[in-house]
Amino acid sequence: MPACVPAHTAKSARTERSHPPHSPPRRPRRLRLAGADLSASVAVFLIALPLSLGIALATGAPLRAGLVAAAVGGLVAGRLGGSPLQVSGPAAGLTVVTADLIQRYGWRTTCAVTVLAGLAQLALGCLRVARGALAVSPAVVHGMLAGIGVTIAVAQVHIVLGGSPQSSVLDNLRALPAQLTGLDPAALAVSALTLAVLLTWPRLPGRAGRLLGRVPAALVAVAAGTAVASLTGLVLPRVDLPSWRSHALAGLPQGPVLGLVAAVLGTTLVCSVQSLLGAVAVDKLVAGRAGPATRAGRSDLDRELLGQGAANVVSGALGGLPVAGVAVRSTANVRAGAVSRNSTMLHGVLVVIAALLMVPVLEFVPLASLAALVMAVGIQMVSPHHIRTVTRHQEVPVYAATALGVAALGVLQGVALGIAVAVAVALRRLTRTRITHEERKGVHHVHVRGQLTFLAVPRLSRALHVPPGAAVVVRLDGSFMDHAAYEALQDWQRTHTAQGGSVELTGRRAGVRIAEPAAPDGARCRCRPWTPWRNHQCGSTAPGDRGHRLAHGIRAFQHSTAPRVREELARLAREGQRPSQLFLTCADSRLVTSMITSSGPGDLFVVRNVGNLVPPPGQGDDDSVAAAVEYAVDVLGVRSITVCGHSGCGAMQALLASGPDFASGTDAGSGHTRTPLGRWLRHGLPSLERMADDGRPGPRPAGRPPADAVERLCLTNVVQQLEHLRAHDSVARALREGTLELHGMYFHVGEAEAYLLTGADGEETFTRVEATETPQATAPSLTLGDTSGTLSEKTFQE
Repeated sequence: MPACVPAHTAKSARTERSHPPHSPPRRPRRLRLAGADLSASVAVFLIALPLSLGIALATGAPLRAGLVAAAVGGLVAGRLGGSPLQVSGPAAGLTVVTADLIQRYGWRTTCAVTVLAGLAQLALGCLRVARGALAVSPAVVHGMLAGIGVTIAVAQVHIVLGGSPQSSVLDNLRALPAQLTGLDPAALAVSALTLAVLLTWPRLPGRAGRLLGRVPAALVAVAAGTAVASLTGLVLPRVDLPSWRSHALAGLPQGPVLGLVAAVLGTTLVCSVQSLLGAVAVDKLVAGRAGPATRAGRSDLDRELLGQGAANVVSGALGGLPVAGVAVRSTANVRAGAVSRNSTMLHGVLVVIAALLMVPVLEFVPLASLAALVMAVGIQMVSPHHIRTVTRHQEVPVYAATALGVAALGVLQGVALGIAVAVAVALRRLTRTRITHEERKGVHHVHVRGQLTFLAVPRLSRALHVPPGAAVVVRLDGSFMDHAAYEALQDWQRTHTAQGGSVELTGRRAGVRIAEPAAPDGARCRCRPWTPWRNHQCGSTAPGDRGHRLAHGIRAFQHSTAPRVREELARLAREGQRPSQLFLTCADSRLVTSMITSSGPGDLFVVRNVGNLVPPPGQGDDDSVAAAVEYAVDVLGVRSITVCGHSGCGAMQALLASGPDFASGTDAGSGHTRTPLGRWLRHGLPSLERMADDGRPGPRPAGRPPADAVERLCLTNVVQQLEHLRAHDSVARALREGTLELHGMYFHVGEAEAYLLTGADGEETFTRVEATETPQATAPSLTLGDTSGTLSEKTFQE
């Protein structure tokens, strides 16, 4: 088993292994092409070929420009970019921007704008501002894509009907009635066939459908439309790919300076945001797929921006469309099992071969079939999932304003409008405060929801206008209170109590002094709601305050956590507990089992004691651990037992300090009868003897020796307690029947690292559990390596 090293040292360790000291550097390794990369590149190529031609058609650019952009995106962005599995090329999101540029300035100036946008991306990448692009509201991004999708779909409807699109969405909508009266039946028939195949191909039933589904639907749809048009002799406009000798390259930009600057900014914005968001999405796809992991790791967003910039410079210079990360191709690349950037680059090579050798075949493709394909892509850009998401987060105004602005005004204007609406919505939420007042059983209840700022002080004063001497409960459910609100509330509280009334302040900001303004930075308490279980001294440490802190934590649970887990706990109360794991660990307060295993109610049956000890059967008067083990195995039917030790264990330190004197009936030196702690710790003597046995190499963390004698004993103790477990009748019987597994675990408190026991007797190694990136919206269930199984059978999300 290879040793695991911490992530921050992995790179240096690989460097040391690849260049041993005092030895000449090794020869560069040959390019190794995995079979998964080869098959993935073919799948992506079959999708990219028709889409590249269709997007070029939708923009009004020369059709060869789509092939140039696809090839450059695969070769340049694939080689230099920071997202190894993202596939770049001409993207539908750039269609509106590019079409507007071609209509305003012509094709050669559009190519020059593409080059300048690439240079701008290179500058942004050098400034390392890629992460800043992710600060844009998702509602703005989704609205931008939806507006572009509507623009594409409306424009391509005219080609589907046998006509030509107009310059804007409004013009296309106004011309649509006239186009319907003069439609071309042949173009409509080929388009309808293309759409029908595109929709039904992924849904073919049975085993044959699964086999045929491996061929991209876009390719099959265009091929079907082409075959029918050719076999029936339909007269339709078709793909026209003139000789490469007449291919137009970039020229000097011509036009008003401000207009060109706006064009460069718009192209840079759309290319960068789409590529960076695509890189993040690809990381999530890779983390969530079952199969081979990528050899290149997570995306480097700054490098991805540099790669996209270089690709746009090359594509524009060679007369190609702007390049960006393409979601459809990237998803196909990941799902096809690609493991490195070789698949992306090889797809670019295949596009080059097709552009050089398949021109006679491509010229049979009717434009109506490509238009139907691009129209379907535009419709899919208006995602129902995105609409549900923005609705759930109450950001429909941002989404709608961006989408309508992009469709009616243009991409830059629409995005600016969306950002303005997003800022307005955020300010409204910040200043929105709901204050209610009701009287129940003679007590006045004032409930404040939202941020309490100076804007809400007049309404708060009206709500606090109660009779003198009355009992008042003020509940504050907000995360922010400014100085004006604090002063108003404090003055009212002082006046009301002076008149004989009583005031109780509760809520999220409840505490000893709930409305106190923020302290200076140096003295500000930076606790968070999850820190009560940390050894983090915040505020006063007087004994009375500790009890109050416990009560405050219980109130916080009742307010914030209990409503979230009540349904799950009610189900467990009805059905009873059915944990699949017994987790036996130390009573040390620094070891939080639910935290390190990402488990929730009903997942783990936990047994804790000093030193995570398991007394052998029949030894000693304490049968509590044996009873728990028997109950877990025979009654609850757990499928695995994990013994978890930890670094700096006080029990192990006591064993090392006292040594074999625990074997006697009295403590060393004092002659007094052993204390309850001493009598309990004698069950750890076998671990001490096992460590002292020179015939055993002893367990160790992978890749390094134990840090000291305490860590060595902690590791040895886990192995020894597993042997004690095997001696219990219920455990031995379940092991023979194959219904139970035993696992060892070691948690390093100072490093917050978990290690799992692997290897046979005498070869025990504790291997560090590698972190796994998970989708943001899903709480992970913890899988502790390949040898332990899953500690939590279900996800638990707060």
